[in-house]
Amino acid sequence: MHFDAPAAEKSAEGAAAPSDRPIVSAHGIRRVFGNFVAVDDTTFDVKPGEIFGILGPNGAGKTTTFRMLCSLLPASAGRIEVAGYDLAHAKNDARGVVGYVAQKFSLYGRLSVAENLRFFGRSYGLRGEALGSRIDELLEEFSLEDKADFDAGSLSLGAQRDLSIACGLIHHPKILFLDEATSGADLSARRALWRRIVTLAETGAAVVVTTHFMEEAEYCDRFLIQDAGRIIAIGTPEEIRRQAAGNDVADPSSLSIESVFTRIVDAGRKASQGA
Repeated sequence: MHFDAPAAEKSAEGAAAPSDRPIVSAHGIRRVFGNFVAVDDTTFDVKPGEIFGILGPNGAGKTTTFRMLCSLLPASAGRIEVAGYDLAHAKNDARGVVGYVAQKFSLYGRLSVAENLRFFGRSYGLRGEALGSRIDELLEEFSLEDKADFDAGSLSLGAQRDLSIACGLIHHPKILFLDEATSGADLSARRALWRRIVTLAETGAAVVVTTHFMEEAEYCDRFLIQDAGRIIAIGTPEEIRRQAAGNDVADPSSLSIESVFTRIVDAGRKASQGA
């Protein structure tokens, strides 16, 4: 898969340049399940207009981190702010400016496509002509007009994914969280989704993604790599390539993102073991 990665400064006409003030901030967050520390001492931020990725091997803590950012799981310690709202005190306010797309289809299978859009639109405060107009707009944008009266559960996996994203976008969120949204998608569907991600970021919205496709990190403005609940690398793809290369590779750009990921994780584990 290849297309131009989004630039840090969006140049499309009418696009909003990212602000210096983060729209998502995590400060020293920690999550404990019994005696197990899933995420520990994690700090990072995401700016408006930025595409930010969260990567890590299985069990690294990325899903737990993601769920805390989405206010689906409270942090055991630390502070998370989303669009200026502290999730410990204003979770409902934060949810009003956030869109969320789960990895697995999580809409209402017995409701029609249009009914799902209407339900989520109303839950975000849209009413009347504004809601109807937004539904029509999304049906057209996602090529769902001829499926508007179909039960959502009867749709193909690709159409279900499109409907999930449309529901996540119905209220023009300031932040969109995508949890492995390209999982199970073919190459064409993955390309289409990443074009939407880039377009959304160009409007000034932040996009936070988790993915198990390593090459998709290439299309993030910045990403972090987690392992054993801690951040072991964070930066632009170029910065993380240089970190992975160290003194062993003369040309960091020659490293694939898969080899970068492996080098970073292996080095982090050796360091934690005192090797």
